[in-house]
Amino acid sequence: MTLSRRNLLATTAAVAAGGTAAATAAGPAQAAPEAQAAHAGHGGRGLRTGFERLADGGYAALAGQKVGVVTNPTGITRDVRHIVDVMHADDRVDLTAVFGPEHGFRGTAQAGGSEGRYDDPATGLPVYDTYLKSGQPLADVFTASGVDTVVFDIQDVGARFYTYIWTLFDCMEAAGLAGKRFVVLDRPNPVTGRAALGPVLHKEFASFVGRQPIAQAHGMTVAELALLFNHEFLPAPVPLETVTMTGWRRSEFYDASGLPWVPPSPNMPTPECALVYSGTCLFEGTNLSEGRGTTRPFELLGAEGIDGGWAAAANEAGLPGVRFREAYFAPSFSKFQGKTVGGVQLHVHDRAAFDPVRTGIALLVTAKRCWDGFAWRADHAIDRLSGSARVRTMIDAGADTDEVVDAWERELAAFRRTRRQYLLYR
Repeated sequence: MTLSRRNLLATTAAVAAGGTAAATAAGPAQAAPEAQAAHAGHGGRGLRTGFERLADGGYAALAGQKVGVVTNPTGITRDVRHIVDVMHADDRVDLTAVFGPEHGFRGTAQAGGSEGRYDDPATGLPVYDTYLKSGQPLADVFTASGVDTVVFDIQDVGARFYTYIWTLFDCMEAAGLAGKRFVVLDRPNPVTGRAALGPVLHKEFASFVGRQPIAQAHGMTVAELALLFNHEFLPAPVPLETVTMTGWRRSEFYDASGLPWVPPSPNMPTPECALVYSGTCLFEGTNLSEGRGTTRPFELLGAEGIDGGWAAAANEAGLPGVRFREAYFAPSFSKFQGKTVGGVQLHVHDRAAFDPVRTGIALLVTAKRCWDGFAWRADHAIDRLSGSARVRTMIDAGADTDEVVDAWERELAAFRRTRRQYLLYR
Protein backbone atom coordinates (compact mmCIF):
# COMPACT_ATOMS: atom_id res chain seq x y z
CA MET A 1 0.00 0.00 0.00
CA THR A 2 1.36 3.42 -0.92
CA LEU A 3 0.47 6.28 1.39
CA SER A 4 0.05 9.77 0.00
CA ARG A 5 2.39 12.38 1.45
CA ARG A 6 -0.57 14.08 3.16
CA ASN A 7 -1.84 10.85 4.76
CA LEU A 8 1.65 9.94 5.91
CA LEU A 9 2.19 13.32 7.49
CA ALA A 10 -1.23 13.28 9.13
CA THR A 11 -0.18 10.26 11.16
CA THR A 12 2.60 12.34 12.77
CA ALA A 13 0.33 15.20 13.86
CA ALA A 14 -1.05 14.07 17.20
CA VAL A 15 -2.95 16.72 19.13
CA ALA A 16 -1.73 15.94 22.64
CA ALA A 17 -3.41 16.92 25.89
CA GLY A 18 -1.86 15.66 29.07
CA GLY A 19 -0.19 12.87 27.15
CA THR A 20 -3.42 11.61 25.54
CA ALA A 21 -3.55 11.88 21.77
CA ALA A 22 -6.71 13.71 20.75
CA ALA A 23 -6.18 13.29 17.01
CA THR A 24 -4.69 10.41 15.11
CA ALA A 25 -4.46 9.49 11.46
CA ALA A 26 -7.86 11.08 10.91
CA GLY A 27 -5.92 14.24 10.09
CA PRO A 28 -5.98 17.85 11.24
CA ALA A 29 -9.33 18.87 9.80
CA GLN A 30 -11.10 16.13 11.77
CA ALA A 31 -9.36 17.13 15.02
CA ALA A 32 -11.49 20.24 15.51
CA PRO A 33 -14.40 18.68 17.47
CA GLU A 34 -11.99 16.82 19.77
CA ALA A 35 -9.92 19.94 20.35
CA GLN A 36 -13.09 21.66 21.52
CA ALA A 37 -14.40 18.82 23.67
CA ALA A 38 -13.22 20.43 26.88
CA HIS A 39 -14.55 23.88 25.94
CA ALA A 40 -15.48 25.42 29.28
CA GLY A 41 -17.28 28.57 28.23
CA HIS A 42 -16.56 31.81 26.46
CA GLY A 43 -12.88 32.75 26.76
CA GLY A 44 -11.61 34.06 30.10
CA ARG A 45 -11.40 31.40 32.80
CA GLY A 46 -12.46 28.69 30.34
CA LEU A 47 -9.41 29.05 28.12
CA ARG A 48 -6.48 26.71 28.74
CA THR A 49 -3.32 27.25 26.73
CA GLY A 50 -1.26 24.43 25.33
CA PHE A 51 1.25 24.78 28.15
CA GLU A 52 -1.47 24.72 30.79
CA ARG A 53 -2.89 21.50 29.34
CA LEU A 54 0.60 19.99 29.15
CA ALA A 55 1.20 20.84 32.81
CA ASP A 56 -2.29 19.65 33.81
CA GLY A 57 -1.36 16.25 32.40
CA GLY A 58 1.84 16.04 34.42
CA TYR A 59 4.02 16.67 31.35
CA ALA A 60 3.31 13.10 30.24
CA ALA A 61 4.00 14.04 26.60
CA LEU A 62 7.61 14.85 27.59
CA ALA A 63 8.25 11.84 29.83
CA GLY A 64 11.66 10.27 29.41
CA GLN A 65 12.86 13.02 27.05
CA LYS A 66 15.61 15.61 27.31
CA VAL A 67 13.68 18.77 26.45
CA GLY A 68 14.66 22.08 24.88
CA VAL A 69 12.24 25.00 24.59
CA VAL A 70 12.05 27.63 21.82
CA THR A 71 10.50 30.59 23.58
CA ASN A 72 10.70 34.25 24.55
CA PRO A 73 9.11 36.47 27.24
CA THR A 74 5.60 35.53 26.03
CA GLY A 75 6.02 31.94 27.18
CA ILE A 76 4.26 32.55 30.48
CA THR A 77 1.57 31.12 32.70
CA ARG A 78 -1.52 33.16 33.53
CA ASP A 79 0.11 34.10 36.84
CA VAL A 80 3.02 35.53 34.76
CA ARG A 81 5.64 32.94 35.63
CA HIS A 82 7.82 31.93 32.71
CA ILE A 83 7.31 28.37 31.55
CA VAL A 84 11.07 27.77 31.56
CA ASP A 85 11.24 28.69 35.24
CA VAL A 86 8.17 26.52 35.96
CA MET A 87 9.48 23.46 34.12
CA HIS A 88 13.01 23.87 35.46
CA ALA A 89 11.64 23.65 39.00
CA ASP A 90 9.55 20.53 38.25
CA ASP A 91 11.21 17.12 38.56
CA ARG A 92 8.74 15.65 36.07
CA VAL A 93 10.47 17.51 33.21
CA ASP A 94 14.08 17.05 32.13
CA LEU A 95 14.57 20.56 30.74
CA THR A 96 18.12 20.87 29.47
CA ALA A 97 18.21 23.78 26.99
CA VAL A 98 16.50 26.96 25.81
CA PHE A 99 16.50 28.34 22.26
CA GLY A 100 16.04 32.09 21.73
CA PRO A 101 14.53 33.68 18.58
CA GLU A 102 14.85 37.25 17.27
CA HIS A 103 14.90 39.66 20.24
CA GLY A 104 16.18 36.81 22.43
CA PHE A 105 14.85 34.44 25.07
CA ARG A 106 14.52 37.20 27.65
CA GLY A 107 13.57 39.78 25.00
CA THR A 108 16.33 42.34 25.45
CA ALA A 109 17.30 42.82 21.77
CA GLN A 110 15.70 45.27 19.35
CA ALA A 111 14.46 44.42 15.84
CA GLY A 112 17.07 42.56 13.83
CA GLY A 113 18.97 41.44 16.92
CA SER A 114 19.29 38.55 19.35
CA GLU A 115 20.99 37.73 22.64
CA GLY A 116 23.56 35.21 21.41
CA ARG A 117 24.71 32.12 23.29
CA TYR A 118 24.82 32.36 27.10
CA ASP A 119 23.83 30.58 30.29
CA ASP A 120 20.57 31.83 31.78
CA PRO A 121 21.35 33.41 35.18
CA ALA A 122 17.97 32.40 36.66
CA THR A 123 18.14 28.68 35.84
CA GLY A 124 21.71 28.00 34.72
CA LEU A 125 20.34 26.48 31.52
CA PRO A 126 22.30 26.97 28.29
CA VAL A 127 20.53 29.39 25.94
CA TYR A 128 21.21 28.87 22.23
CA ASP A 129 20.59 31.51 19.56
CA THR A 130 18.33 30.47 16.66
CA TYR A 131 18.09 33.88 14.98
CA LEU A 132 19.03 33.81 11.28
CA LYS A 133 19.87 30.11 11.53
CA SER A 134 18.05 27.50 9.48
CA GLY A 135 18.58 24.17 7.79
CA GLN A 136 21.63 22.14 8.77
CA PRO A 137 23.32 24.90 10.83
CA LEU A 138 20.23 25.08 13.06
CA ALA A 139 20.00 21.27 13.13
CA ASP A 140 23.60 21.27 14.37
CA VAL A 141 22.53 23.55 17.24
CA PHE A 142 19.82 21.09 18.24
CA THR A 143 22.29 18.22 18.02
CA ALA A 144 24.89 20.05 20.12
CA SER A 145 22.27 20.80 22.78
CA GLY A 146 21.66 17.10 23.37
CA VAL A 147 17.86 17.41 23.49
CA ASP A 148 15.48 14.69 22.31
CA THR A 149 12.40 16.91 21.98
CA VAL A 150 12.11 20.55 20.90
CA VAL A 151 9.10 22.40 22.35
CA PHE A 152 7.82 25.66 20.81
CA ASP A 153 5.84 28.18 22.88
CA ILE A 154 5.77 31.78 21.58
CA GLN A 155 2.86 34.21 21.25
CA ASP A 156 2.28 35.12 17.60
CA VAL A 157 0.36 38.18 16.34
CA GLY A 158 -1.19 36.79 13.15
CA ALA A 159 0.92 38.45 10.43
CA ARG A 160 3.04 36.70 7.80
CA PHE A 161 5.99 39.01 8.31
CA TYR A 162 6.20 38.52 12.08
CA THR A 163 9.31 36.37 12.26
CA TYR A 164 8.37 33.96 15.06
CA ILE A 165 6.26 31.81 12.74
CA TRP A 166 9.31 31.40 10.50
CA THR A 167 11.39 30.53 13.54
CA LEU A 168 8.74 27.83 14.02
CA PHE A 169 9.13 26.70 10.40
CA ASP A 170 12.95 26.73 10.53
CA CYS A 171 13.02 24.89 13.86
CA MET A 172 10.62 22.23 12.58
CA GLU A 173 12.79 21.65 9.52
CA ALA A 174 15.97 21.57 11.61
CA ALA A 175 14.42 19.21 14.17
CA GLY A 176 13.60 16.84 11.33
CA LEU A 177 17.18 16.98 10.05
CA ALA A 178 18.53 16.36 13.55
CA GLY A 179 16.09 13.51 14.27
CA LYS A 180 14.26 15.31 17.08
CA ARG A 181 10.59 15.29 18.11
CA PHE A 182 8.79 18.60 17.84
CA VAL A 183 5.97 19.72 20.15
CA VAL A 184 3.99 22.95 19.65
CA LEU A 185 2.14 24.47 22.61
CA ASP A 186 -0.73 26.53 21.26
CA ARG A 187 -1.78 30.07 22.19
CA PRO A 188 -4.54 32.35 20.83
CA ASN A 189 -4.21 34.36 17.67
CA PRO A 190 -4.74 37.76 19.35
CA VAL A 191 -6.50 39.30 16.34
CA THR A 192 -8.86 36.31 15.95
CA GLY A 193 -8.74 33.34 13.61
CA ARG A 194 -11.81 34.37 11.63
CA ALA A 195 -10.32 34.75 8.17
CA ALA A 196 -7.17 34.95 6.11
CA LEU A 197 -6.64 38.38 4.54
CA GLY A 198 -4.32 40.00 2.05
CA PRO A 199 -1.91 38.89 -0.64
CA VAL A 200 -0.26 35.48 -0.62
CA LEU A 201 3.54 35.36 -0.81
CA HIS A 202 5.06 34.54 -4.19
CA LYS A 203 7.91 32.08 -3.68
CA GLU A 204 10.50 34.18 -5.49
CA PHE A 205 10.07 36.82 -2.77
CA ALA A 206 10.70 34.43 0.12
CA SER A 207 12.75 35.74 3.05
CA PHE A 208 12.74 35.59 6.84
CA VAL A 209 9.65 37.85 6.79
CA GLY A 210 7.88 35.23 4.65
CA ARG A 211 9.30 31.79 3.94
CA GLN A 212 6.24 30.20 2.32
CA PRO A 213 3.08 31.19 0.38
CA ILE A 214 0.61 32.10 3.12
CA ALA A 215 -1.65 35.15 3.37
CA GLN A 216 -0.42 38.40 4.85
CA ALA A 217 -2.87 37.98 7.77
CA HIS A 218 -3.06 34.20 8.08
CA GLY A 219 -5.86 33.88 10.66
CA MET A 220 -4.31 30.78 12.27
CA THR A 221 -2.76 29.74 15.57
CA VAL A 222 0.83 28.51 15.76
CA ALA A 223 -0.35 24.90 16.16
CA GLU A 224 -2.48 25.21 13.03
CA LEU A 225 0.44 26.75 11.17
CA ALA A 226 2.69 23.91 12.32
CA LEU A 227 0.27 21.40 10.80
CA LEU A 228 0.11 23.44 7.59
CA PHE A 229 3.90 23.68 7.40
CA ASN A 230 4.36 19.95 8.02
CA HIS A 231 1.81 18.93 5.40
CA GLU A 232 2.35 21.54 2.71
CA PHE A 233 5.80 23.10 2.85
CA LEU A 234 8.48 21.15 4.69
CA PRO A 235 10.65 19.05 2.37
CA ALA A 236 10.33 16.14 4.82
CA PRO A 237 7.99 15.64 7.77
CA VAL A 238 9.08 16.18 11.35
CA PRO A 239 7.61 13.99 14.13
CA LEU A 240 5.09 16.61 15.24
CA GLU A 241 2.69 16.86 18.16
CA THR A 242 0.50 19.86 18.90
CA VAL A 243 -0.95 20.55 22.34
CA THR A 244 -4.14 22.46 21.62
CA MET A 245 -5.99 25.01 23.69
CA THR A 246 -9.45 24.49 25.07
CA GLY A 247 -11.96 27.28 25.48
CA TRP A 248 -10.78 29.42 22.54
CA ARG A 249 -13.09 30.46 19.71
CA ARG A 250 -11.91 31.79 16.37
CA SER A 251 -14.00 34.95 16.71
CA GLU A 252 -12.36 36.04 19.97
CA PHE A 253 -9.88 38.88 20.34
CA TYR A 254 -7.12 38.64 22.91
CA ASP A 255 -8.95 40.45 25.68
CA ALA A 256 -11.50 37.62 25.78
CA SER A 257 -8.78 35.11 26.67
CA GLY A 258 -8.22 36.26 30.26
CA LEU A 259 -4.47 35.92 29.63
CA PRO A 260 -1.95 38.64 30.48
CA TRP A 261 -0.36 40.40 27.50
CA VAL A 262 3.42 40.38 27.29
CA PRO A 263 4.90 42.31 24.33
CA PRO A 264 6.14 39.60 21.94
CA SER A 265 8.74 42.08 20.68
CA PRO A 266 9.82 45.58 21.78
CA ASN A 267 7.59 47.33 19.24
CA MET A 268 4.46 45.24 19.85
CA PRO A 269 3.39 46.76 23.18
CA THR A 270 -0.36 46.07 23.13
CA PRO A 271 -3.01 43.87 21.48
CA GLU A 272 -4.26 47.07 19.79
CA CYS A 273 -0.89 47.33 18.06
CA ALA A 274 -1.20 43.70 16.91
CA LEU A 275 -4.65 44.48 15.50
CA VAL A 276 -3.30 46.99 12.96
CA TYR A 277 0.15 45.47 12.42
CA SER A 278 -0.66 43.16 9.51
CA GLY A 279 -1.56 46.25 7.47
CA THR A 280 0.55 49.14 8.72
CA CYS A 281 3.80 47.18 8.88
CA LEU A 282 3.85 47.71 5.11
CA PHE A 283 5.11 51.21 5.90
CA GLU A 284 8.44 49.64 6.85
CA GLY A 285 8.86 49.38 3.08
CA THR A 286 8.54 53.17 2.64
CA ASN A 287 10.37 56.30 3.72
CA LEU A 288 7.60 57.12 6.24
CA SER A 289 7.91 56.33 9.92
CA GLU A 290 5.86 53.34 11.00
CA GLY A 291 5.84 54.71 14.53
CA ARG A 292 8.91 52.94 15.88
CA GLY A 293 10.38 55.07 18.62
CA THR A 294 6.93 56.12 19.87
CA THR A 295 4.55 54.62 22.42
CA ARG A 296 2.15 53.70 19.57
CA PRO A 297 4.23 51.86 16.93
CA PHE A 298 2.25 50.87 13.83
CA GLU A 299 -0.69 52.99 15.03
CA LEU A 300 1.20 56.24 14.31
CA LEU A 301 2.51 56.82 10.77
CA GLY A 302 4.13 59.92 9.34
CA ALA A 303 6.99 61.89 7.84
CA GLU A 304 8.35 65.43 7.66
CA GLY A 305 6.19 67.56 5.42
CA ILE A 306 2.91 65.70 5.88
CA ASP A 307 -0.05 67.73 7.14
CA GLY A 308 -3.70 67.11 7.95
CA GLY A 309 -4.55 66.40 4.33
CA TRP A 310 -3.52 62.78 4.71
CA ALA A 311 -5.87 62.10 7.63
CA ALA A 312 -8.69 63.78 5.73
CA ALA A 313 -8.06 61.67 2.62
CA ALA A 314 -7.88 58.48 4.68
CA ASN A 315 -11.18 59.26 6.38
CA GLU A 316 -12.80 60.01 3.03
CA ALA A 317 -11.88 56.48 1.91
CA GLY A 318 -14.68 55.20 4.16
CA LEU A 319 -12.74 52.23 5.51
CA PRO A 320 -14.83 50.06 7.84
CA GLY A 321 -14.16 50.07 11.57
CA VAL A 322 -11.44 52.72 11.69
CA ARG A 323 -10.98 56.49 11.82
CA PHE A 324 -7.84 58.55 11.35
CA ARG A 325 -6.63 61.44 13.48
CA GLU A 326 -4.21 64.09 12.27
CA ALA A 327 -1.15 63.43 14.43
CA TYR A 328 2.31 64.87 15.09
CA PHE A 329 5.08 63.00 16.86
CA ALA A 330 8.87 62.83 17.32
CA PRO A 331 10.32 59.29 17.21
CA SER A 332 13.00 58.62 19.82
CA PHE A 333 14.75 56.19 17.48
CA SER A 334 14.46 54.70 13.97
CA LYS A 335 13.21 56.87 11.06
CA PHE A 336 13.12 60.64 11.76
CA GLN A 337 14.74 60.17 15.16
CA GLY A 338 14.34 63.34 17.21
CA LYS A 339 12.42 65.16 14.48
CA THR A 340 8.79 66.21 14.60
CA VAL A 341 6.78 64.59 11.83
CA GLY A 342 3.16 64.80 10.72
CA GLY A 343 0.85 61.99 9.83
CA VAL A 344 -2.03 59.92 11.15
CA GLN A 345 -3.02 57.84 14.12
CA LEU A 346 -5.37 54.90 13.54
CA HIS A 347 -8.33 54.59 15.91
CA VAL A 348 -10.14 51.27 15.48
CA HIS A 349 -13.71 51.65 16.74
CA ASP A 350 -15.20 48.39 15.39
CA ARG A 351 -12.75 45.50 15.56
CA ALA A 352 -15.13 43.05 13.90
CA ALA A 353 -15.52 45.25 10.80
CA PHE A 354 -11.90 46.41 10.61
CA ASP A 355 -9.76 44.97 7.78
CA PRO A 356 -6.11 45.72 8.59
CA VAL A 357 -4.68 44.77 5.20
CA ARG A 358 -7.16 46.80 3.13
CA THR A 359 -6.52 49.68 5.55
CA GLY A 360 -2.77 49.40 5.06
CA ILE A 361 -3.17 49.51 1.28
CA ALA A 362 -5.53 52.49 1.47
CA LEU A 363 -3.04 54.36 3.63
CA LEU A 364 -0.24 53.68 1.13
CA VAL A 365 -2.44 54.87 -1.75
CA THR A 366 -3.51 58.06 0.03
CA ALA A 367 -0.03 58.80 1.38
CA LYS A 368 1.44 58.67 -2.11
CA ARG A 369 -1.30 60.97 -3.45
CA CYS A 370 -1.14 63.46 -0.57
CA TRP A 371 2.63 63.78 -0.06
CA ASP A 372 5.00 64.41 -2.92
CA GLY A 373 7.92 63.16 -0.80
CA PHE A 374 6.56 59.60 -0.71
CA ALA A 375 9.08 56.93 -1.75
CA TRP A 376 9.58 53.20 -1.45
CA ARG A 377 12.74 52.00 0.24
CA ALA A 378 15.49 51.54 -2.31
CA ASP A 379 15.86 47.84 -1.46
CA HIS A 380 12.18 47.23 -2.33
CA ALA A 381 11.48 45.87 1.14
CA ILE A 382 7.80 46.45 0.34
CA ASP A 383 7.97 43.52 -2.10
CA ARG A 384 9.20 41.14 0.62
CA LEU A 385 6.57 42.43 3.05
CA SER A 386 3.64 42.24 0.63
CA GLY A 387 4.91 39.05 -0.99
CA SER A 388 5.41 40.27 -4.56
CA ALA A 389 6.12 43.38 -6.63
CA ARG A 390 2.40 43.84 -7.31
CA VAL A 391 1.48 46.26 -4.50
CA ARG A 392 4.38 48.57 -5.34
CA THR A 393 3.94 48.54 -9.09
CA MET A 394 0.16 48.91 -9.01
CA ILE A 395 0.26 51.86 -6.60
CA ASP A 396 3.00 53.47 -8.70
CA ALA A 397 0.77 53.05 -11.75
CA GLY A 398 -2.08 54.90 -10.03
CA ALA A 399 -4.25 51.97 -8.94
CA ASP A 400 -6.79 52.62 -6.20
CA THR A 401 -7.36 50.50 -3.10
CA ASP A 402 -10.06 48.31 -4.62
CA GLU A 403 -7.95 47.53 -7.68
CA VAL A 404 -4.96 46.48 -5.56
CA VAL A 405 -7.08 44.33 -3.23
CA ASP A 406 -8.99 42.72 -6.11
CA ALA A 407 -5.70 41.67 -7.70
CA TRP A 408 -4.93 39.10 -5.01
CA GLU A 409 -8.42 37.66 -4.47
CA ARG A 410 -7.92 34.50 -6.55
CA GLU A 411 -4.71 33.45 -4.80
CA LEU A 412 -6.21 34.33 -1.43
CA ALA A 413 -9.23 32.12 -2.14
CA ALA A 414 -6.88 29.23 -2.95
CA PHE A 415 -4.96 29.74 0.30
CA ARG A 416 -8.20 29.85 2.27
CA ARG A 417 -9.15 26.46 0.85
CA THR A 418 -5.81 24.99 1.88
CA ARG A 419 -5.90 26.67 5.29
CA ARG A 420 -9.33 25.24 6.08
CA GLN A 421 -7.91 21.70 6.29
CA TYR A 422 -5.72 22.59 9.27
CA LEU A 423 -8.05 24.57 11.51
CA LEU A 424 -8.36 23.04 14.97
CA TYR A 425 -10.98 25.31 16.51
CA ARG A 426 -14.47 26.56 15.69
